[in-house]
Amino acid sequence: MSRYVLRVVSLAAALGVWQLLTSLNVDLWLRFSQFPTVADVARAFADRVSGGDYWTDLTDSLTRILTGFVLAAVLGVATGVLVARSRLAEDLLGPVLEVVRPIPAIALVPVAILLFPSNEQGIVFITCTAAFFPVMVSTRHAVRALTPVWEEAVRTMGGGRWRILGSVVLPGALPGIFGGLSVGIGVSWICVISAEMISGQYGVGYRTWQDYTIVNYPGVFVGMVTIGVLGWVTSTAVELLGRRLTRWLPRTSYVPGGRPRTPVSAVRVAVRAEGDSQKQADAQQQGRGDTDQEARDEHFV
Repeated sequence: MSRYVLRVVSLAAALGVWQLLTSLNVDLWLRFSQFPTVADVARAFADRVSGGDYWTDLTDSLTRILTGFVLAAVLGVATGVLVARSRLAEDLLGPVLEVVRPIPAIALVPVAILLFPSNEQGIVFITCTAAFFPVMVSTRHAVRALTPVWEEAVRTMGGGRWRILGSVVLPGALPGIFGGLSVGIGVSWICVISAEMISGQYGVGYRTWQDYTIVNYPGVFVGMVTIGVLGWVTSTAVELLGRRLTRWLPRTSYVPGGRPRTPVSAVRVAVRAEGDSQKQADAQQQGRGDTDQEARDEHFV
């Protein structure tokens, strides 16, 4: 609970500094006098939420991001596993993927405009492309890092390729896959907002750019806050899903500047085991002493 309180205090302090700098029109090197205050943004946010356009933009952006991200997750995981497991696939797809991967997804906006019949499909394509490469690369590295002993054990017990894929490859690569998904969802938000600003008709990015063109700076900050909250919610959902599906992984609590915190139950078990070991050692020592005494008496006899 103290950690959550500290986070709330940190956020409140940041908002307080923002309000103080903008209300006092501080112009040292950064021109805070050009910024709207927190109160102005709050009033603009309340006005925007009460209208229907805000929820339409929100629905459109979420639909685009979820559609593109799900497609990227499926294609990225499948391609990553295929390239990591097949030399033929690596030779055929590897060069093309490595050439296209450095190209920013937002630079593909002209390609999407020329290729797809509607802006909606083009925005989904850009979003999918942005998330595809982080997922694919993370999956490829995670599959290649698996221990070969696990696969050999399944083969020894008569398992085939699909059995190995379902029992060894995908479960073993899940931590790496969700690492790529966490990165991909963030990159997707960056690219979908940029694509909406360039070629969209509705959406949070489109509305933010429209507010900027009409010099409505509180509205611009409303869009920025909305984008930040949506990005945080979606990335948190991906992280929670990853923790749910990888419950078999060991978890340790973080202790700043120290060793990982061991649960109290584990400490009790360790102490009990240490006590039992000490008792067993004492019993063995006592038994060895009795045996030596008996041997000495027999020698005397």
